[in-house]
Amino acid sequence: MKNIKQTKTEQVKRVFDDAFDKYDLMNDLMSLGIHRIWKGRLIDWMNPKKGDRLIDMASGTGDVARSFLERIQFEGEATCVEPNKLMFNYGKKKLKKYKKIKWHCSMAEKLPFKNESFDLYSVSFGIRNFSNIDISLKEARRVLKMGGRILCLEFSKVENELLNRIYKFYSKSIPHLGKYITGKSEPYEYLVESIENFYNQDELLEIFKKNGFEKVEYRNLSGGIVAIHSGWKI
Repeated sequence: MKNIKQTKTEQVKRVFDDAFDKYDLMNDLMSLGIHRIWKGRLIDWMNPKKGDRLIDMASGTGDVARSFLERIQFEGEATCVEPNKLMFNYGKKKLKKYKKIKWHCSMAEKLPFKNESFDLYSVSFGIRNFSNIDISLKEARRVLKMGGRILCLEFSKVENELLNRIYKFYSKSIPHLGKYITGKSEPYEYLVESIENFYNQDELLEIFKKNGFEKVEYRNLSGGIVAIHSGWKI
């Protein structure tokens, strides 16, 4: 099992080493640009309050952390945690003017923070790339304060059969679009495959419960193309 996990870690690293500077474009291709609306819905459901401390895991270019701070009028703090060094440097440079955002290069499975440090934990389109979801969720729970909350936005399983057919047809074209625009199809092939092989909404809900979160629920967006899962440390 260790070798399998290491292989996945290396594969994810190669994908984002190849495409770190095209990350926003990747999200646009995968979602037809709707990922910005989905992330807005994540912040809506999060409903942060002034003074909150957020840890945003697999933060990419930091757009969730930025939206979080804008929502609370910068009266709080966001910590972006990105495991890929190239992506980490790219996102940190992009948002260098935001002094309320702290940056750490770290894996989700071992976070460099004390117990009960944060009010909120978010991860957007990153949980399916974790090498070990169970360990990562236990770490998320550890760094959350009692009464803290985790929110996870991820590609999921489409419920409507017709929409699912259209979505699958579009998904097959994504590697070709990626190669045409960026010159490389491999990162997009991995991303499409990782979505197809990931858990469905109810399976992920049970994983959250198994790892100590309570009052776990989810909301489908765009017919289940993505879902937001929410859980509490109580």
